[in-house]
Amino acid sequence: MCELLALSANTPTDLRFSFHGLRLRGGATGDHADGWGLASYDPDGRGLRLYREDAPAAFSPIAAAVAELDLRAHCSIAHIRKATRGVVAVENCHPFHRRWADQEWVFAHNGDLAALPPLAGRQRPIGQTDSEAAFCWILEELERLGLAAGDDAGVFAALVACSDRLAGAGIFNGLISNGSWLFAYAGTRLHRITRRAPFGEARLADADLSVDFAAVTSPSDVVTIVSTEPLTANERWTPLAVGEAILLRGGEVVRMRPGSAAVGATDGAGEP
Repeated sequence: MCELLALSANTPTDLRFSFHGLRLRGGATGDHADGWGLASYDPDGRGLRLYREDAPAAFSPIAAAVAELDLRAHCSIAHIRKATRGVVAVENCHPFHRRWADQEWVFAHNGDLAALPPLAGRQRPIGQTDSEAAFCWILEELERLGLAAGDDAGVFAALVACSDRLAGAGIFNGLISNGSWLFAYAGTRLHRITRRAPFGEARLADADLSVDFAAVTSPSDVVTIVSTEPLTANERWTPLAVGEAILLRGGEVVRMRPGSAAVGATDGAGEP
């Protein structure tokens, strides 16, 4: 299946280091070679930058170029695809994008959904994936409930309920953002790490590349990375429990629905 990656930070932060590690799993160190995508919100609220390609990220000149862009954001989501439903095509690459409640929403999914609730409203998928259809259904549910986009408590509760229902239809690990917050749900497997002062060095698990975060951050920075699998080899990542849902704002968990059991501990040298 696919792999997910997301960032939530209290100051505009780029995803270059983590995305470089993720993209290598798109055909080189992993077999997720059916496309990739990255969505990054402009920190001043002007809009969204979205890059998608139906090619192996590990060998794509476009993905390599995007990995070098200084896309500083409070929220970003990336994805590498291993196709299970839908052909290899740009329209089937995550993250998916919709405008809802005058906001730009993006969504990425890891898993396989055998049965989906029917779509009854105006949302319709462009491609053939179960993932995009699930995104359309989630937005229809928010519309049906009459929720305001700024109602964090109501939106979080609705996203948890939608995610629980989708997880009951197969495998659902999902990421959703509207640019101000990041929602993550672990149906089977997700990990997270929060970096804050005192910062240290991190080393990618998939490449001979490291970064000293103490040299590129300020003491007040808080950055949380969410990923299907840990991306670094010398840090301790926290596994989300099965069914756990979190809402991140500014790198901090502001809302959480506990899950049932840890999806697997990850050893490491400790978080910086």
